[in-house]
Amino acid sequence: MADPWLTIIGIGEDGLSGLSDASRKALAAAETVFGGARHLALANVGERGRAWPIPFDAAGVLSCRDRPTVVLASGDPFWHGVGSRLAEQLKGGEWIAYPAPSTFSLAAARLGWRLEAVICLGLHAAPFERLAPHLVQGARVICLVRDGSAIDDLARWLTARGFGASSMWVLRALGGPRETVSRHCAAGLAIDGNEGPFAVAIEANGSNGLPRNSGLIDDLFVHDGQITKRPIRALALSALAPRPGERLWDIGAGSGSITVEWTLCGGTAIAIEARGDRVVNIRDNIERFGLSHRIGVVKGAAPEILSGLASPDAVFIGGGFDAAMFDGVWSRILTGTRLVVHAVTLETEALLSDLHQRHGGNLMRIEIAQANPLGRYRSWDATRPVVQWSVVK
Repeated sequence: MADPWLTIIGIGEDGLSGLSDASRKALAAAETVFGGARHLALANVGERGRAWPIPFDAAGVLSCRDRPTVVLASGDPFWHGVGSRLAEQLKGGEWIAYPAPSTFSLAAARLGWRLEAVICLGLHAAPFERLAPHLVQGARVICLVRDGSAIDDLARWLTARGFGASSMWVLRALGGPRETVSRHCAAGLAIDGNEGPFAVAIEANGSNGLPRNSGLIDDLFVHDGQITKRPIRALALSALAPRPGERLWDIGAGSGSITVEWTLCGGTAIAIEARGDRVVNIRDNIERFGLSHRIGVVKGAAPEILSGLASPDAVFIGGGFDAAMFDGVWSRILTGTRLVVHAVTLETEALLSDLHQRHGGNLMRIEIAQANPLGRYRSWDATRPVVQWSVVK
C-alpha cells in the first residue's frame, strides 16, 4: 500500500493505552482527527479534533484529502461503524485501518459465548423489530443500543412479545475502567443511570418465536382479505426459490406476505401495489417483521411503474395478470430471471396455458380443501383453484 492520507482507527474505552503503536503514530501525525465527542476525548486530541456532524456526513473527511487525517470509531470500524461508508468513497491506496476489538467481541468474551453462534445487531439507529426474525427459544443476541432508556424500552418490547422471561445482560463501557456487566430478567428491568456506551446481550426465553418455514399463518399479517393464503404462499415461495442477496419484484403485492417471506430468506424486495390502502397494510407488515431496511414499496400500476426499478432475480405476480402485463414484465427482466404467476380466472388460466406452450416452464393447478363443520359432522370446503405458471427467462 502507498502512503495513505487517511487512517481509520478503532478505539476502545481504554483510550490511548489500548491503541497499537501504528495507531498512535498515525494519531500523532494527523493534522485533523474526526470522531464522536467521546472518541475525541478518549484520544485527547485537543484542538485537532472535529466532531461528526449530525446527521452523519463524510464531506468533512473528504475535504482533507492528501493531508494526514485520522477517523476514530468504536472498536471495529467495519462492524456497524463508519469504516465501510468511508471506504466506498475512496480508492484503496488512500486509506488504512487499524481495528480494535468490537463491542460484540468484548461482550462475547465477558459472557463466554461463541461469537460465531451469536446474532449481532446494531439497534442504536434501528427499530427493535429487527430482532423479530431472530427471537426463538434459546437464541443468543448481542445488540448495540442508543442509551439506558433504550434498554428499558427493549425490555418492555420483549415482554410484550412473550419473551419477558428472557435473560438480559446490560454491558456498560466495555473494555474500560468504568466497565460493568449485570444480569436481569426482561420483565421489570429498569436501568439505573444513562451514562454509556451500552450493549445488551439477550438469551431468549419464550414460545412465540417466528417460524422459519415458508407459509406463515395468515393471522401474522395485516390484510383486507387480499392475501396469498398460507398453503398457496408456500408453493409460490417454493417456485420462486429465494436465495440470500437476491431481489424480488412482488407485483400486485396486496398485503405484502410474499414480499415478507421472501425477505426473511435473506433477500431484498420491491413491493408494487396500485391501491393506497393496501400500501398502508404492506408498510405495516414490513415494520412488524423488522424488514424496512430490505424492502422498498412502490405505489402504482404495473407494468408502467416498473421503469427505473433495479432488475430483479425473481418476479411474482399474484393478480391482475394479462397479456399486456406479461409483455411489459418479460421485456424488462434479464435472462435467467425466475417468473411465477398465479391465476384464478378462466381467462387468465387460458393465457397461462398459452404462455406455457410458448415459453415452457411448469404449469400446475392447485386445489385445496379444508375440513369444516357441517351440522353435527364435518365436510370438505374447497377453496378456489389456483393455476401456477413458473418459468425461467
